[in-house]
Amino acid sequence: MQKIIAANWKMHKIRPQAGETAAELALALKGGTPLERLAVVFAPFTDLAVVADAVAGVKNLEVGAQNFYPEEQGAFTGEISPAMVRDAGGEWLLTGHSERRHIFDESDALVARKTAYGLEKGFKVMLCVGETLEEREAGHLRDVLDRQLRTAIEPLDATLRARLPQSFAIAYEPVWAIGTGKVAGPAEVLDAHLVTRNILTDILGVAAQDLPILYGGSVKPDNAGALINLDNVDGLLVGGASLEAKSFLQILGA
Repeated sequence: MQKIIAANWKMHKIRPQAGETAAELALALKGGTPLERLAVVFAPFTDLAVVADAVAGVKNLEVGAQNFYPEEQGAFTGEISPAMVRDAGGEWLLTGHSERRHIFDESDALVARKTAYGLEKGFKVMLCVGETLEEREAGHLRDVLDRQLRTAIEPLDATLRARLPQSFAIAYEPVWAIGTGKVAGPAEVLDAHLVTRNILTDILGVAAQDLPILYGGSVKPDNAGALINLDNVDGLLVGGASLEAKSFLQILGA
């Protein structure tokens, strides 16, 4: 299974900055990414086109949008459609990020609707799941992951399920370790990823073994190597440390 190292730039970078960083990544990665890993940059909407243009033709370097609305077009002020993402050069869509769930109150049902719609429109989709500190301390890790995964995946029809191995990834992000400087320890990551894999297997059977599970939560160059080598960790979702090309490249090669 190809490891995926994804950059989530969140609400950072105007176009000149985004283009410069993307160009640095493209220059460094021409000829193949380190260890043949797939790099994905989830850029802000206004940066998608400039980033896609900068990385065009570079092997194993792809671009995605951090959010979208699950309709082709319509009276949805402030939203962006998958068609607009594709027009700007995006290949990936991010769904269920903890900041969308907890700051913007996106429900499991809306996340599920987005996930299915993105797959229907031919995108690769990365679904984020994870628990808050309160949920973890209350012993609800398994319940939270089970609810989030089942709500998003169980409604998918046979056609979409067949596409999952080529078009779908899970990112486990402990909410308490995002932007806090805290990182789940090896035992916590192993446990959460094993729980995730077991739930996926219960839903999808043997096909679940082909789905990458990424870890996201204060990933940095100095901890990326240890994280990426843990069982059931098939990649990393990187926030702040992805904003500079140098640090993201270090993580990509960890």
